[in-house]
Amino acid sequence: MNIYNTRLDIEFVRSQFPAFSDPLCKDWSFFENAGGSYVPKNVIDKLNAFMTSTKVQPYAEYDMSKIAGENMDKALKLFAQMINAKQNEILIGGSTSINLYVLSNALKKFINKGDEVIVTNQDHEANISPWRRLKKIGAKIIEWKFDLNSHELIISDLEKLITKKTKILAVTHCSNIVGSINNLKKISELAHKNNIIVIGDGVSYAPHGLPNVKELDVDFYTFSLYKTYGPHLGLLYGKEEILKELPNENHEFLDGEYPYTINPGGSNHEELASLVGIHEYFENLYNHHFKKENLKLIDKIRKINILISTHEETIANPLLEYIDKRDDLNLIGKNKIINKNRAPTISFTSNKISSKQLSNKLVDNKIATRNDNFYAWRCLKALGITSDDGVIRLSLVHYNSLEETKNLIKIFENYI
Repeated sequence: MNIYNTRLDIEFVRSQFPAFSDPLCKDWSFFENAGGSYVPKNVIDKLNAFMTSTKVQPYAEYDMSKIAGENMDKALKLFAQMINAKQNEILIGGSTSINLYVLSNALKKFINKGDEVIVTNQDHEANISPWRRLKKIGAKIIEWKFDLNSHELIISDLEKLITKKTKILAVTHCSNIVGSINNLKKISELAHKNNIIVIGDGVSYAPHGLPNVKELDVDFYTFSLYKTYGPHLGLLYGKEEILKELPNENHEFLDGEYPYTINPGGSNHEELASLVGIHEYFENLYNHHFKKENLKLIDKIRKINILISTHEETIANPLLEYIDKRDDLNLIGKNKIINKNRAPTISFTSNKISSKQLSNKLVDNKIATRNDNFYAWRCLKALGITSDDGVIRLSLVHYNSLEETKNLIKIFENYI
């Protein structure tokens, strides 16, 4: 079967998510997925099973404890395979923000006074503040600014910023405001020619297709699992050759036991085990749409990614086109998704009313969304948008339907 001709079975997808039949949720169209996605039944079942039968300290010899540890290890193994990493190259922490703060503290080892660290003004604050704090130990912070006309990060601008003193580059794979997919592979190639460590933020990218970290060749990559259909956790990937050189940020007895050395306190046990449910959901998605083949998990993910991105393009482009053609609305970023050049994360403002007022009108019509700066206040500042009122953001994922998009456009036409 040609994967490019296979269409996502949206009824099957939505049947996997209990929220869509829940009395509280079922009358709403959920367009705030960039803030956190719904979870499939598989994840809920895994969480309930852990809490019911195995909520004990893991890795002891009695049955409940052994099963708890096995499920936690299974989750790590499966997620490593799904992003094409080694199991000892990923850790699961409390959030992306926590993971990056701990990582920046560990990477101080590589920074001397006068060394340069490049950050962008397009990122979420989670991938900016931890690196800007290195100024306290003498690092010089350089800002890679996005183009104010296109709202894009221009790689030729980055080339001009790099010097022999540049040691770290922190950059988003996809902006949670602009929505554009940055060419992280090309950025990594450029950085590595200059012996620069690259930290990629995939929080706004991963919900629309899990990354292949080896293809991207980033040194570190992070995303939020509560935005990829799981519980409130964050995943951090790091190349083994760098992880083993980092100083221990954990208990003294764990010295040398990477990646635990940069995961103080370890993972939340029950939520970690429930991540197996995300794998099960993706397997269900694959088996429903494709012939069962003896493929590696990363190859199944590649096919699922195409399935998802094709559907998201179909449901997001009518909305992008509609917002872009309205004179009273100001769309941020590209006005069309072509070959996954942007995510279906759509931010805009109104010339007539505040973002808060517009957001309230949408909520009054059962559209779940909000206005905010979404922790990307530097991006909004560059765009001349007040951080307090912010933008309206409509963020779609693959369980949203074309009918929801059409209904949303009708609401705009009738009430806004």
